Amino acid sequence: MAKAPGSKQPVIALLGGGQLGRMFLENALRYDVEVQVLDPDPHCSCAQLASVFVQGRFDDRDAVMRFAQDADVVGIEIEHVSVEAMEALKAAGKTVIPDPSVLRTIKDKGLQKQFYRDHGIATLDFALIADKAEIAQHEALLPGFLKSRTGGYDGKGVMPMNSLADADTAFDGPCVLEKRAEIALELGVLVVRSAKGAHVVYDPVEMVFDPRFNLVDHLRAPARIEATLAKKAKQLALRVADAFAEPGLYAVELFLTKSGELLVNETAPRAHNSGHHTIEACASSQFDQLLRLYMGWPMGDVGLRGKAAMINLVGEGGAGPVDVKGLDDVLHVPGTFLHLYGKKETRTGRKMGHVTVVAGSDAELDQAIAVTKVHCRVEPITDLTIHKQ
Repeated sequence: MAKAPGSKQPVIALLGGGQLGRMFLENALRYDVEVQVLDPDPHCSCAQLASVFVQGRFDDRDAVMRFAQDADVVGIEIEHVSVEAMEALKAAGKTVIPDPSVLRTIKDKGLQKQFYRDHGIATLDFALIADKAEIAQHEALLPGFLKSRTGGYDGKGVMPMNSLADADTAFDGPCVLEKRAEIALELGVLVVRSAKGAHVVYDPVEMVFDPRFNLVDHLRAPARIEATLAKKAKQLALRVADAFAEPGLYAVELFLTKSGELLVNETAPRAHNSGHHTIEACASSQFDQLLRLYMGWPMGDVGLRGKAAMINLVGEGGAGPVDVKGLDDVLHVPGTFLHLYGKKETRTGRKMGHVTVVAGSDAELDQAIAVTKVHCRVEPITDLTIHKQ
């Protein structure tokens, strides 16, 4: 039986201490629950907020087993964890979300794509290849994209393949070769599925990608699409979650083609960049929903409080101690909320924080996005002498 807020709560063991874990902890602090975090970096985003922080590798079976042996619930904030440990922890009777079977499928892009095909879920044409020599066998999929089957995140592990000539410099090893489509919009839909099969679905968001880093530059919620199309997007995302048939948070990325077709790009079994706006824009954020899943509590309200935008703050100008510029200009905009991730070092292309805006009109969102992109930058401090003073 689920324990009510205010009583002694189960221990949650979280694998990964990055910004997703930090935002989960910020929400969990409202409930006074115990969240322990495992991460190899002693200076990770979660290190100072966790009830207990343990330095260790979350992809090491023995390290995960030692860390989570006394926990009641095991969760993740990154896919690259030991699935073997999660399977053993589930067998020991612990609540494990996402289910190890779901994680094993999703963390391998090849298995994930095959899962969509096997379940009749619309996705781009693809082929699974063992190495770059096999690209020549699938010229019909070019132009396309080559994706490493494992290990990729935030745009890493993905490269364009315009012709067979690109095979010379391609990734070598197991990959997915995926045909390129004419994309009108990229959409994101968050689905929360409970252990009892109940669900809630957030409104689709519209994602704009930064071509330099192949990660989200900013998003808008709700997406500027017709209501009938938004309904279809939510139904498709729910179909993905139901196909996995396990409780969890599913962040489903969709392509809307120029011909009006909706295709599943990929799914993350965890909190996701496409849901950061929910912290301010919804009564129950994606991080609140995760906690409710872990604890067996009812799911929360996913309705939008207004129009919202989220702008990623990404490192520029190399590596070094963090210098955030332009905060006064950004925070002057009404309805603006700043999130910095507590990372001690910035690097070009590294997510360092984000800005959320909740507003009453698209024009207000346009202004907030423009102000943030013009004025707010995360750069390395160049004069360390001044920094030390």
